[in-house]
Amino acid sequence: MTDTHDPETELASRERRNFLRLAGAGGFTAALVAGAAGVLWSDKAVAQTAREEREREKAADYTMTIATAYVLGASRSYPIMQLDLKENIQNATNGRVYVKLAPGGQLGAGGALAQKVQAGTIQAAQHSLSNFAPFASAVDLINLPYFCGANQRFVNLVTSKAWKEEVHPKIEASGFKALFYVVIDPRVVAVRKGGKPVILPSDLKGVKFRVPGSKMLQQYYRMVGANPTPVAWGETPAAIKQGVADALDPSVGALYVFGFKDILSHVTFTRAVPDSQVYSCNLEWFNSLPPEVQDGIMWASEMTFHQNLAKVPSARTFAMAELRKAGVQFHSLTDDQLAQWKAAGGYQRPEWDPFKVELAGSMEAFARLEEAVETPSRYYVHDA
Repeated sequence: MTDTHDPETELASRERRNFLRLAGAGGFTAALVAGAAGVLWSDKAVAQTAREEREREKAADYTMTIATAYVLGASRSYPIMQLDLKENIQNATNGRVYVKLAPGGQLGAGGALAQKVQAGTIQAAQHSLSNFAPFASAVDLINLPYFCGANQRFVNLVTSKAWKEEVHPKIEASGFKALFYVVIDPRVVAVRKGGKPVILPSDLKGVKFRVPGSKMLQQYYRMVGANPTPVAWGETPAAIKQGVADALDPSVGALYVFGFKDILSHVTFTRAVPDSQVYSCNLEWFNSLPPEVQDGIMWASEMTFHQNLAKVPSARTFAMAELRKAGVQFHSLTDDQLAQWKAAGGYQRPEWDPFKVELAGSMEAFARLEEAVETPSRYYVHDA
């Protein structure tokens, strides 16, 4: 008689069974925590995790649902840090807040999550700053090319007094509290399989470049010689495969997380615009909390921001290693090459002045933010 016993199949079956058992008993967050900890194979560890989560939820005065578009394991290549934020909020509030996670786009993504936070349907969520712009247009300043594309410049800006005084009141006027900004990495120029590397703006001539709905990004890629082609994010992999678009510009981590590794040939670090995120909270809910609980949430956000900054280089390195296995080649620019990109489309050009006035309110206000970008922050982050 042949032994068909397969330990790996049995292990996977046990993990799936334990996940479903926890989730089915109303412990979805416990199932996520156990899965992220890699203990779903152990009935004993699963039971302990479920018990801890039940005890934390029962002991808490407040429940805070935090929704994201990313699965829990995504931080390995895209440092969104949602499990860390949950743990830090629970600990920094001494257990008075219990965090329920809704990862992987369960409750939506992007602008849909921002809308749910604004409406108070959920207490907090992660979304890109570009998706935040319709609710607080001033944050769209981050999409000015070469204004804060480099990680350190972005951190300098969003942690500055000028940003907090010029931009945060507008965010709060729309019903949001910004908990912390998430550094991912700058957007890149990624070319589909069969394409040639893009090193200089002249290499983009005739290239159909997938862009989101952002007018600023469309103008930038037009200025550097490409043919901007608006494509919805969900349709982008098919568009790249079929040649509807030749190139796109997420960060390396996003390219890996969203499954582009097998359809790309070259990636160039042009560092024009950050691929940045924010965790926002419903302002009315936040303001309803006792001051010491508010302080705990903000301290937890600060701690998670530190963890995010430390995670950036290792997440990028993992994503690059995985993309390289699929045959993708990476290109970094010399100072002279980078200067050509800045000269062709950088924010110093007069074409960008209307955006500066519209988003910042005046050239004087923009000058204050520009000074903040150039002023070293007390926070350090590695640049691509």
